Amino acid sequence: MSSTHPDVLRPGSARGGDRPRTDRGPRPRRSRFAGRQPIGLAFVSPYLLYLAAIFLYPLGFAVWISFHDYFFAAPGAQVDRPFVGFANYTSVLTDPDVWRSFGNIAVFLVINVPLTVAASLVLATALNSKLRARTFFRTAYYVPYITASVAVVGVWLFLFNSNGLVNKALGPLAPDPSWLVNSHLAMPTIALFVAWKQLGFFVVLYLSALQNVPGELYESAALDGAGKVRMFWSITVPAVRTATLLVLVLATVTGANLFTEPYLLTSGGGPDGATTSPVLLMYQRGLQQGHPDEAAAIGVILVVLITGISLVYRRVLERD
Repeated sequence: MSSTHPDVLRPGSARGGDRPRTDRGPRPRRSRFAGRQPIGLAFVSPYLLYLAAIFLYPLGFAVWISFHDYFFAAPGAQVDRPFVGFANYTSVLTDPDVWRSFGNIAVFLVINVPLTVAASLVLATALNSKLRARTFFRTAYYVPYITASVAVVGVWLFLFNSNGLVNKALGPLAPDPSWLVNSHLAMPTIALFVAWKQLGFFVVLYLSALQNVPGELYESAALDGAGKVRMFWSITVPAVRTATLLVLVLATVTGANLFTEPYLLTSGGGPDGATTSPVLLMYQRGLQQGHPDEAAAIGVILVVLITGISLVYRRVLERD
C-alpha cells in the first residue's frame, strides 16, 4: 500500500511544495506616496511644512538672489532686479576678505571639531560609568549649553581680557597682545570657547548612544584581560560610530555658521578681520553695506562646502 499523501505531492499545498505567493501586484499610487502608514505622514506633515517654510524657501530665495542684481527697496516699490549670472560669485571669489573669512573658519573647524568629538566622547564614557555625583556632573556640563550666549561671553571676556584672571594666573607667560586682540590667538580662543559651551549637548548625544552598548561586551573583554583603554578603543569607539558621525556633522554645521561669538568677543571680527567668519561677513555685506546679492552668493558657497564636508565624513566612517 502506498503511503504517499496527495497533499504532499501537490504543488502549492500548505504542507509541502511551493510557498504561497506574496506578490499582490503594484501598490496603489496613494499608498506609494503616503507609505504603509499614511497616518504617520499626517503626524509629521506639520514639521515638514515648518522645514519647508523655515529652511527650504529661504535657501531657494537666497540662490535666486545670488544670480540677480538684488538690492533692498521700499515695501511695495517695483524695481528691476536683472539676472546677472555668476557675476556675484565672481565678485566674492576674487575678494581677499571672503577668502580670509573662509580661512578663519577653517582654522576654527580644525581646532573645534576634533576637540568637541574627543572631549564629549571621553566625558560621556566617564559619566556613563558608576561615578559619584554623576547626575551633578551631567547637569554641570549641560548648563553652559542652555545659558544665554551674551551672559557666557561676558564671563569669558572677564577671563581673557588683558587684565583678566587667565593673564594674572599666567603672569609673565601671558601673551602680548592678549588673547582676543591677538591675530594669532583670537580664533583659537573662540574655538575653545565654542567647544566648551556646546560640550554638554554632544555629551548627551554620546550618552544616548552608550546606553545601547551591551554591558556583556565589556564583561567579556574584562575576563579576557583587556584594560579600560583597550575596551574604550575596541568597544566604545566602534559602537558609537553613528553618534560620532552625527556629532561631526552637527559640530561642523554649527561651526560654519559661527556669528555670535566673534561678533561679541572681538567686536565684529577683529583684530583686523582675524575672526571674521563667512556668516559674519554676510551680515556686514548684506545689511551694513547693502549688497545682499553678494551676501547670498557667500551663503550658497558655504552651504555647498559644508554639504561636501558632511558627505566626506559619512563616506569615511562608513568605509571604516
